[in-house]
Amino acid sequence: MPHIPSPQERRALGQSRRKQVHRQDHARWDPKLRTYDQLALVEESMRGRVPSLVTLKYERMLASPFGFFRGAVPVMAADLSLLPHTGIVNQICGDAHVRNLGAFAAPDGRLVFDINDFDETIRGPFEWDLKRLATSLVLAWRETTAGQAKQKKCEEAVHACVASYRKLIQTLSRMPVIEVARYQVHRLQRISPVSNALMKAERSTPLHTLETLTVATKQGRVFKDEPPILKRLTPQQARPILASVKTYRESLLPERQHFLSQYRPIDVAFKVVGTGSVGLRDYLVYLEGNGSRDPLFLQVKEEPGSAYLPYLPVSGAAHLGRRVAEGQRAMQFQSDPFLGWTTIANRDYLVRQLNDHKGSIEIADLQGQGLIDYAEMCGELLARGHARSGDACMLAGYLGSGEKFATAIAKFAVAYADQTEMDWEALKKSR
Repeated sequence: MPHIPSPQERRALGQSRRKQVHRQDHARWDPKLRTYDQLALVEESMRGRVPSLVTLKYERMLASPFGFFRGAVPVMAADLSLLPHTGIVNQICGDAHVRNLGAFAAPDGRLVFDINDFDETIRGPFEWDLKRLATSLVLAWRETTAGQAKQKKCEEAVHACVASYRKLIQTLSRMPVIEVARYQVHRLQRISPVSNALMKAERSTPLHTLETLTVATKQGRVFKDEPPILKRLTPQQARPILASVKTYRESLLPERQHFLSQYRPIDVAFKVVGTGSVGLRDYLVYLEGNGSRDPLFLQVKEEPGSAYLPYLPVSGAAHLGRRVAEGQRAMQFQSDPFLGWTTIANRDYLVRQLNDHKGSIEIADLQGQGLIDYAEMCGELLARGHARSGDACMLAGYLGSGEKFATAIAKFAVAYADQTEMDWEALKKSR
């Protein structure tokens, strides 16, 4: 029987990784390490997207440094690959930032708040998620304060996030494994930005989505036609999308296949979503179950390879939609019951419910103490996701009980936020 390391051995292994990368060394960022044109990486990421929408993606990236940050994951992935890393690997979100957490309905109908965007998910060094999340906190703070942010406040928010991450990792590393799987983050309602998102999620019912996205006709309700953001497909255009639902159905658990089989498709549309995903193929399928007051909206979202893939060993599912679905299931406490994958015209797609009681954070909510409280909660949710998909004992051994790691990540976040602002300025000049 193979040797299974004890918790003490796993902690010791994590602690030994400090020799590979000292915790204070995570503060380092030096743009001189770059051997590539960062804007060329952005342009390369546009390849294969719907040409008519590439301009729209650039417009959203040009709106602010945070907008650039959201759309330029390939740049940060390349930059992180230049730095030494711990080699402590678990499932990472890959695009951990303050707006990629939100509220949604769990399988039992309760509203939960968690990381909810996994397009870039992959198995990689744990600190890459923390560095991206930390940088987003700095950029969000600067955006809400109209450029008058003080570095001290930015570092305070990041420090709170990473300290919260470390404390929960230490706690989870001492818990029974099954309790780690069941662990829930509490006090969400007491955090103002989260409370606002939960209230929005409460209102975001399937019937609300029905009123928002569809219009009544003599033949029944169909999608609105509001190009380029929402465009109803012709029956011929919709045919391959509807055909892919059969393949998608097979990716679900049998009992969920049973529920899906009770819905009939009504209409299909093309929709533009997000910032990083603009230009990718994204379809909405409107179905009805027990009558017109029982709508189900499925989002069929094209998934290219993770931006981190060129810098990491190939692992996990070859199907890119499956990669996202399984990464999401690995990190989330509860996931969408209709989460699955399919293929259309040799392109891989993730399938999930659209707007089932979903509510997101607004940047304007992240001010003052609200930013600090939210940063702490982000750290806890990321810690839980990493512990669920990795080794909390090994992480705890590396992080230790002091503040060295948090202080280093805070310095990195400020430096990389500065870099993002310079890259944004360079993009503006190039356009």
